Amino acid sequence: MRAKFGPAGNCDSFSRVHKSSLAAPGWIADFGLDCYEYQCGKGVHVGKETAVKLGENARAAGISLSLHAPYFINLANPDPDSLLKAIGYITAGCQVADWMGAGRVVIHSGALMGRTRREALDTAQKSLREVIAVCDGQGFSHIALCPETMGKINQLGDLDEVLELCALDERLVPCLDFGHLYARSLGADDGEGAFCRMLDRVAEVLGQDRAGTFHSHFSHIEFTPKGGEKCHRTFSDDGGYGPDWAPLAAEIARRGWSPTFICESAGTQAEDALTMKRSYEALLQGTQPQQSQGSKIS
Repeated sequence: MRAKFGPAGNCDSFSRVHKSSLAAPGWIADFGLDCYEYQCGKGVHVGKETAVKLGENARAAGISLSLHAPYFINLANPDPDSLLKAIGYITAGCQVADWMGAGRVVIHSGALMGRTRREALDTAQKSLREVIAVCDGQGFSHIALCPETMGKINQLGDLDEVLELCALDERLVPCLDFGHLYARSLGADDGEGAFCRMLDRVAEVLGQDRAGTFHSHFSHIEFTPKGGEKCHRTFSDDGGYGPDWAPLAAEIARRGWSPTFICESAGTQAEDALTMKRSYEALLQGTQPQQSQGSKIS
């Protein structure tokens, strides 16, 4: 078992050549990557025929799929109507994932809305229990929901909060966005010591088996001192943006874990995912990594 690498959505180099995401799985495989996260962040607007065809293309190319549910999900909102909307967004995403054959759906947990972190997390836990019950009732129990760590300080979703959500059910898989964790910590969550501490914490809460197959987003992030995440950057951006991929790759290789890494670089997500993969594989083989065109090792 090895880690998998792929892009979030379609990078600029793909979009310059192809107009349809149906071509993405084959293109990604030819590029040397392993997986693809289909983006429904602005809403679930894909029909069954397209989703089924994308899944067929992915299976033919050997590409594993995940799906990102709408960004505006807020499980921490205590308003019952908001919960109904969140359930609708998540089940719509699960339906498309089911048509595609995607095994994971990434979800946001929400915002604090002026409450304490504990109050917001209690609400999100209650909401997530209801979401799981509805998903099970609609036949989506085979799809793993992946609560994501968030990048803005006033959002629910630091590492411990996401792990506490995932502890509700064994089917929940954490989406560890290391760029977000870096941003909300104002650059503190970076480097060998920080990555070792975070991965140890995941294993402590969820056990080695679940920890070893976590879902992940990775990119360089620009942040502000007060708010946290500002925007995603690329590996080739100057300016000293983090986090640093090399120590995280080394720690994953050392542990023998097999997570899925989805690169969310701004427009170069496939190129940077390939840089990540080559760096990681070089560690496994004890060789120097090759540099992907247009990217640099971080």
